[in-house]
Amino acid sequence: MLSAADALDFLLSAVDPIAETQVLPTLEANGRVLVAPQISRLDVPPMDNTQMDGYAVRAADCVGGAARLKVAQRIPAGQVGQELQPGTAARIFTGAMIPQGADTVVMQEQCELEKAEDGDIVTIRHSPRAGEWIRRTGEDIKAGSVILPAGARLRAQELGLAASVGLADLPVVRKPRVAVFFTGDELVMPGESLKPGAIYNSNRFTLRGLLESLGCDITDYGIVPDSLQATRDTLRRAAADHDLIITSGGVSVGEEDHIKPAVEAEGRLNLWQIAIKPGKPLAFGDITRTDRNGRAYFIGLPGNPVSSFVTFLLFVRPFILRLQGVTAVMPRAFDVRADFAWTKADRRNEFLRAKINEKGGLDLFANQGSAVLTSTVWGDGLIDNPPGRTITQGDLVRFIPFSELLY
Repeated sequence: MLSAADALDFLLSAVDPIAETQVLPTLEANGRVLVAPQISRLDVPPMDNTQMDGYAVRAADCVGGAARLKVAQRIPAGQVGQELQPGTAARIFTGAMIPQGADTVVMQEQCELEKAEDGDIVTIRHSPRAGEWIRRTGEDIKAGSVILPAGARLRAQELGLAASVGLADLPVVRKPRVAVFFTGDELVMPGESLKPGAIYNSNRFTLRGLLESLGCDITDYGIVPDSLQATRDTLRRAAADHDLIITSGGVSVGEEDHIKPAVEAEGRLNLWQIAIKPGKPLAFGDITRTDRNGRAYFIGLPGNPVSSFVTFLLFVRPFILRLQGVTAVMPRAFDVRADFAWTKADRRNEFLRAKINEKGGLDLFANQGSAVLTSTVWGDGLIDNPPGRTITQGDLVRFIPFSELLY
């Protein structure tokens, strides 16, 4: 059995990123992956502007902290003022362009306004330095600089950054086409009657939700009967139009586990079983397309719901990201104090469900069984516990938050 690290390296080395691209409106590109670096054609901000509501003045006119200046103009955001004359002030509002002649802004809280028949007078109760409360041209982005690299996965903040330099469209990788199906004659769908020996198919909901969060186009073949021929037929159909096929269940070594022989009959199996807990029976290979050249990647996940969830996060998520051309696919992990003891070491790499407590340490879910899906809802992430290691209360452990794994 491969270690978790070696298995992931193997999967990622096998990926050929999707070559097909499309251009999308920036407003519609959330979650997609850039295929080319994006370069700004302008400075941001494009002009000196004020960070505050207040008065644009010359610092030299305000020495002493009680200068009285005539308010000569009013400059809302989006308008261009006139050149500021010595001994005058301009009423100015956040985001407005600094008029020529002004070199500082005094916030309105430090000013007193007097109404007069021949014009308003403002008293500046501050001795400003030149440049106060002014955003300088290009202080955020310089024209010609790369704002987003190729392979960046676009989140809300990347879309905002692209929009800030006027990019109305973005070149992205097309969505991965992923087929899923689920094996097990015991599986039924919520809403159906639960007969003796049957269980509801929770994995269908979990895996589809995870795939949707990664921006995949999903074809769901549902529950496939526990037979070799049905499994082969579904693999063959799925391979025709998809980049990746994901299954859940049937990857162990029992008489009713048909995934392994079906994949070997329709393609090849390159990886079988990983030294992790939960999730040992994980399979990777590819299915040959019979109607045209090429192949569809195959990943077979365990049937136990926690095992399926954990192995998706650790292996399928980075695989799909790399398929889209993302380079940085590894989640960040943090050293966090264990406020519990784990006295039984395992020969496999364990991934324990844990929750951050009010003291900043980690509490462990009481039942770490591979079928206890409650632990994934209760927990804040996974403790990556190396093989053969026990944990003593107070030890620092490697913690991977779900926030690093679920986007």
